[in-house]
Amino acid sequence: MTLTHYLLLAGALFVISVVGIFLNRKNLIVLLMCIELMLLAVNTNFIAFSHFLGDIHGQVFVFFILTVAAAEAGIGLAILVVLFRHRQSIHVDDLTELRG
Repeated sequence: MTLTHYLLLAGALFVISVVGIFLNRKNLIVLLMCIELMLLAVNTNFIAFSHFLGDIHGQVFVFFILTVAAAEAGIGLAILVVLFRHRQSIHVDDLTELRG
């Protein structure tokens, strides 16, 4: 497989996640999954360039991104559980009262 294959895969993942964000603005869980898919596309690019350039810095950077993504997913889901218990809904339209 060449670098082009990896870049096409990462581009497809990124486009799917952007389309998912713009088409589905109602459900917060789907929005979080689309953000995670964006991070996966970026990680795929880092790994591909790191492999083909023979440099380890891209692979090290991926570990930091995965750590931030795991923390974001954990905190985001915890916030969603609290919101669901309090409001009985996680739809974006129902959460407009949270604006400052």
